[in-house]
Amino acid sequence: MDAQFPAPLAGAAHGFAFARLASGGATVTEPAVHLGVTQQAASQLVDEIVRKGYAERQPHPDDARARLIVLTGRGRECTRAAEEPAAEAVRPWVELIGEGEVRVLRDHLPRIAPYGPIRPAW
Repeated sequence: MDAQFPAPLAGAAHGFAFARLASGGATVTEPAVHLGVTQQAASQLVDEIVRKGYAERQPHPDDARARLIVLTGRGRECTRAAEEPAAEAVRPWVELIGEGEVRVLRDHLPRIAPYGPIRPAW
C-alpha cells in the first residue's frame, strides 16, 4: 500500500463503511443498517476508524442528541485510492461497449439486483 497509508484497513467492513460515510457522513445507525450488523458492532467499527484517523465525530446538524461520523482527509484519500482499482476493473468493459453503455448498465443494476445494498459476506 502507499506509504501515505502505512496501517492497512482491517477488512472489508471498513470499505463498506467508508462507502456509506463518503456521501457526507452518517450516524452510527446508518452504517449498521448498511452493513447488516448491530448498532454496537457498527459503533465499534466507527470507534476503530476514528481512532485510526480515517473519520471524526461532529455535531449532527439536525439532531442535537446524535453525532455525525464524517471521513477525514485521510479517509477521503483512502476512498479515492479504492476507486482507482474499481475504475481499472471496469476499463475493459468501457473499451468493449463504450462509456455510455457502461453507464446504462450501472443505472440498470438496481433493477437486476434489487435486494438492498451490497454488503460484506460475513
